[in-house]
Amino acid sequence: MEDRVYDCIIIGAGPGGLQAAIYLGRYNRDVLLLDRSGGRTWHARHIENVLTHREISGSEIIERGMEQARRFNVRIEQTLVVSLRKDRLFIVSTADNLYRSRYVIAASGVYDILPPIKNTYRYLGTGYFTCVDCDGYKTTNKRLVVMGDHIEAINIALAMKQMFTKDITFIPYQFSLPDSAEEVLEEEGIRVETVEPVKLIGEPKLKALELKNGERIACDAIMASFGTKLNDGFLIDLSLKKDAVGFKYAVNSQYESSLRGLYIVGPLNTGQDQVVIAAGEGAVAAIDINKRLLEENYAGEEQLLESGSHKS
Repeated sequence: MEDRVYDCIIIGAGPGGLQAAIYLGRYNRDVLLLDRSGGRTWHARHIENVLTHREISGSEIIERGMEQARRFNVRIEQTLVVSLRKDRLFIVSTADNLYRSRYVIAASGVYDILPPIKNTYRYLGTGYFTCVDCDGYKTTNKRLVVMGDHIEAINIALAMKQMFTKDITFIPYQFSLPDSAEEVLEEEGIRVETVEPVKLIGEPKLKALELKNGERIACDAIMASFGTKLNDGFLIDLSLKKDAVGFKYAVNSQYESSLRGLYIVGPLNTGQDQVVIAAGEGAVAAIDINKRLLEENYAGEEQLLESGSHKS
């Protein structure tokens, strides 16, 4: 274990973690940023909804953010955090080291669950999308397939038709579509295909989705909904408060969790999953942590002054 006690350790160098690191670094706080690399933002190829950027890749956001954080003396280590506990201080464990800090920001994000359909990863972010808010616009007036493994995917198909394109085929992936839902889709002019998809086809752009029976659906884009998994293995022993379904973490208005001193920003919490929103949450958390550090240091100085006056 290092003798050093950080003001804050940030876990995850996505938009939320990096924005928090930049703010705390600018307050001249002692900050350590631990990142496993290769997160969800890193794989985003064309982000169009970030202010002042007509288009920017997720990897460019991360690389620029790291460079900016280092300018403010934030220490960045590429490593996987395996556990987190709190005694008087937070103890953050990696495979090789133990680190201590007064505060922790968890910003390790989520990852998309991808179905076992061949070539899915090849088109991820160019023809295969998983977020309506991020990438729905890219399907405007295109031939679109919407698919998912749960009934809520129907709402995505209906929303996509209202906002972006009329040419939609819906595929209920390995679940039975209720008759009432099929009727709604038919009324909206959305085709339903129940044969399981097995392969994405096209070079260099997506052109079709091949089905198990050999047939092909011509398409320019796919909007898929198979859910996400949290990168939260290091949090599982802390008994933190979660949402009503026990999936994401509950936080207050400053993004502090049910454990005092632990902040959770980005898609781990119950808010919206967007680059700009995660960055905003990181800023709010950092400002609150700095305020708390000021208050704690001021209280400590007052105690020293009181102790000295009693002695005199």
